[in-house]
Parts: sequence; structure tokens; C-alpha cells
Amino acid sequence: MLKKMAAGVVTAGLIGVAGTAHAGKDLDAVKARGQLICGIATGVAGFAQQDDKGKWLGLDIDVCRAVSAAIFGDAEKVKYVPTTAQQRFTALQSGEVDMLSRTTTYTLTRDTALGLEFTGINYYDGQGFMVPKKLGVKSAKELNGATVCVQPGTTTELNLADYFRANKMTFKPVVIEKVEEIRAAFYAGRCDVYTTDASGLYSTRAANTPAPLKPDDFVILPEIISKEPLGPVVRHGDNQFTDIVRWAFYAMVEAEEHGITSKNVDEMLKSDNPSIKRILGVTPGMGKALGVDEKWVYNIVKQVGNYGESFDRNVGMGSQLKIARGLNALWTNGGLQYSPPIR
Repeated sequence: MLKKMAAGVVTAGLIGVAGTAHAGKDLDAVKARGQLICGIATGVAGFAQQDDKGKWLGLDIDVCRAVSAAIFGDAEKVKYVPTTAQQRFTALQSGEVDMLSRTTTYTLTRDTALGLEFTGINYYDGQGFMVPKKLGVKSAKELNGATVCVQPGTTTELNLADYFRANKMTFKPVVIEKVEEIRAAFYAGRCDVYTTDASGLYSTRAANTPAPLKPDDFVILPEIISKEPLGPVVRHGDNQFTDIVRWAFYAMVEAEEHGITSKNVDEMLKSDNPSIKRILGVTPGMGKALGVDEKWVYNIVKQVGNYGESFDRNVGMGSQLKIARGLNALWTNGGLQYSPPIR
């Protein structure tokens, strides 16, 4: 019995040693630079868009800010590099950016063959179709022979071909790389249909419909033809940097689950709840395990907010998009957003 206990003590000691993170080359480069370089979309309302003062805002931007807050204690130490769908993976592989947070679908080949690693899913999405209301189309099954605007180098392009083939329909693709140009082509009538992630369709309709057209002149069809789990991406090779990116997002989800917000986080420091004390670093250990300051979650929530706050102001009911939480609700509310425990 004593031998078993001694073995347990040794094992616990080894876990304690292994639990202290050591910086890798990517994290070292970020720290030496004093700035995180984040690859983002060129402009998608609700996810990554500049305001009238040139400041980047959005759900994906908040992920970059959370990572910066975890590493530096400051959510603003980020340089944003807009990338197109075709450029994004090359930019990450070449080291032009440290990470991607730009409505990128998590797939097997991207997570393996490209030498990349997805660190979580910050938006559960699916591909849809938008058409002018005047066409009178009610279903994607009525799109046989349509011209369809689509971006190259995307899962969208592949799903489109699969869907039409499976339903024995034909279509004529209008392939345009830049999102601003593809929107312009759709609104100018160069194609009957615009297809992308449903969130992107809501974003385009709400924020990019040019006058004298109105958002109500366009209909998003009911069919969702794919799974599009969108999330941040890093290169293979630096496990600690990967861990920080992963847990910075999970911290936002975990904070929402525990009712910790940017407005009450200071008061929550006084909580007697052991989980909250551990999350906010009042009880130390989680920061050391991740290789960051013990106040890393506090800094994220104070400066960026929890996941629910970010969702609401960027794409939810507090935004112009007015997207319901749906699959992106917490698991406790019937959604899919779920963080492993911070412990």
C-alpha cells in the first residue's frame, strides 16, 4: 500500500513538472515582436470589418484580441492582416501571420495535409443561398440552370458542385476571388445566386446591400447544405502557442457559462465558488500550466468580454445582423458551444 502511495506521489510530481509550459518558436517570435499578427477576412460584417475610424471589429477579431490579452495582458497588441480565401493558408504556412481567425471551415485535410491545426470552433455555420426576391424562388431545389457567384479556394465551391450534382441540377459558376467584388457582381445581376456560409449571407444582406436596393429585396433560402464549423487556425509545431490560442477562446465560453462578464468580472474576483476562483486566477495554477499570467482569463473577459457578449454585439441581437444564437448557444441552453473545464 505504501509503495502504491509513493508511486502516486512520484506520478503527481511528474505531472506538476510537465504542467509548466515552455515557449516554442512561434510564441517566442510573438513575444519578441511584442505583437500578435492575425490573419483575418478582408471585410465581413459581424466577423471582421473596420469601423469609420479604421478599427477592426467582429467575432473573429475578438478571438485575436483574446489571444493577445492572454499573452500580453493587453487585447490591443494585434496587427491585423486581411487575407483572401485563396491567400489565407499560404500566409499562415509562410509565417506572414501567426494565426488565422477568418471564417475558416475546420476540415480533415486542412487540419492535417496543410500542416495546420484548428484550435476550436467559434461559430457553427452552414452553407446557404441568397437570391433576389423578384426571382420568386422559394427553395434551392428550384435553382437548376442558375448562374451562381462563388469564391474559389473554399469549401463553398466544392459543396456547391456536390449539391447540384446530387440533385441532378446544372449551374454556371461565376468565380471571383475578392469578397467585395463577388458581392458587387451579385448585386449588379451578373449571377442569380450568391452562395457562402449562411452567416456571410446575413452579413452581406444587412451591411452591403447598395442603395437604392434594400435588404428586404433579397431572400436567404431555407436549405443549409453543409456543416461549416468555423474556427481559428495555427501552424503545426508550437504546442504552447496552440494551447494559448485554444484556451483563450475556451476561456470566453467558460466565462459565459459561469456568468462572468466584462461588467461584473471585478466583483467575481470576490466569489467563493472554487471554479470561478480558479478561472480568474484567484487560486493560482492555470496560468502557470499555460505559461501565461495567472490573470489571463480576467484580462480576456475584462477587455474583450465573454463569448455571449462578443456574439451579441457582433452578430447577435445587439448587432445589425440579428442572428439568433441557434447552434452557437451554450450547451446548457441547447447549443453546441462547450468548453472543457479550466482546471
